[in-house]
Amino acid sequence: MEHRIDWKSKLTSRKLWMAICGLVSGILIALRLDEHEVTQITGIIMAAGSVVAYIIGEGWADAAGAATIIEHEPETHPPEDDLLTDDGK
Repeated sequence: MEHRIDWKSKLTSRKLWMAICGLVSGILIALRLDEHEVTQITGIIMAAGSVVAYIIGEGWADAAGAATIIEHEPETHPPEDDLLTDDGK
């Protein structure tokens, strides 16, 4: 059985973005960066995470809306008066 990772839900997870911030913060502190720089960098990461989550969420909403429209779109047929007869008249 093949296990596939659901990247859409992973990238929209707040836990993932908090874990990334924690990891990056730890690395930056270990590298002895200034506290203000660490705060700015982790803020940028969280902002980027928010943008990624928004874009993916909007994509899901658009896809769901498009699927609903396709499922409920009635078939259109030309009126019978507009059809040509066998002899082309």
